[in-house]
Amino acid sequence: MKEKKEKKPLYMISVVAEMFSIHPQTLRAYERQGLIKPARTVGNTRLYSQEDVDRIELITRLTRDLGVNLAGVEVVLHMREKMEEMRRQMENTIRLLREQLKSEIDSLNIDQEHEGSLVPVGKRGLRRRGEGQG
Repeated sequence: MKEKKEKKPLYMISVVAEMFSIHPQTLRAYERQGLIKPARTVGNTRLYSQEDVDRIELITRLTRDLGVNLAGVEVVLHMREKMEEMRRQMENTIRLLREQLKSEIDSLNIDQEHEGSLVPVGKRGLRRRGEGQG
């Protein structure tokens, strides 16, 4: 049975420009600068995803509210991307460490279940379970 792909909304340039009260030419300039990368239809019409819209919202907040120029916006966006990549790497490292720790704990639990396994006996080192206490 085929799963239906969830359709995500796509917006045309005029709709996005109206959403942010900016000229469509501004969006084209953002694209030329590499700040956004809208999808294109077969007819070459720009289609903006929700991710694009969120990114444009950040760009307009930086430029309007904080007075950052487009070169500064590019730096901020690049830094955000780097931080997101670092977060993903950290999550992956933590996941791998958890798996390794779980594996080691499971291995220790199996060892303790076996009769005659080695057990620590203080300064004397290790000895087999069940050996004399003498």
